[in-house]
Amino acid sequence: MDKLKQKSKERNLKFLTTDNTFSRRNLIIGSIIGTYVAITPFLFYLYEHVPQTQIWESWLFTYDSKSWGDANLSMWILTGKAIPLILLLIWFFTNRHWWFHAIIVPIAMYLYQIINLLYSDLGPLDELEWIYMVPIMAIIIPSIYLIRARMFDKIHTADKTMKELEEEFMLKPTSFLGKVKQYF
Repeated sequence: MDKLKQKSKERNLKFLTTDNTFSRRNLIIGSIIGTYVAITPFLFYLYEHVPQTQIWESWLFTYDSKSWGDANLSMWILTGKAIPLILLLIWFFTNRHWWFHAIIVPIAMYLYQIINLLYSDLGPLDELEWIYMVPIMAIIIPSIYLIRARMFDKIHTADKTMKELEEEFMLKPTSFLGKVKQYF
């Protein structure tokens, strides 16, 4: 009997320490994400520290703004696209609703715009990205509709509330890599 009590105490102690570690980890990650979201207005104005010359040389790298003619201008455009992209990525990886895959569409759009900015000259920026978005939207929109249809079917065939159905469709990975693997 004493052995069973001791095993029970050890098991309870183990659960307490893992829950405590899990809570600390979540608190640290949540604090980092919250701090980043709070300082995004300051991060947006980092472009003001870039010189208004065609070639920007720093101790880390050399950036040639090509036909933009002004590294400050191209960094202003980059921060205007990178900050929303990072906020969308945070929203995508922390969202627990059934429709979270819809966020992939603006993420892909911002990624395409950033790649277009960095690897092209002063050509048509932000003009034809919708053409490249059609294949992504052709996958995402029907999948969201199918999930919605399954939820609608379950609502009418079962006595579950919308909250219970959202919890049923929620994906709950345990690690960051698990979160990334569930999306791809």
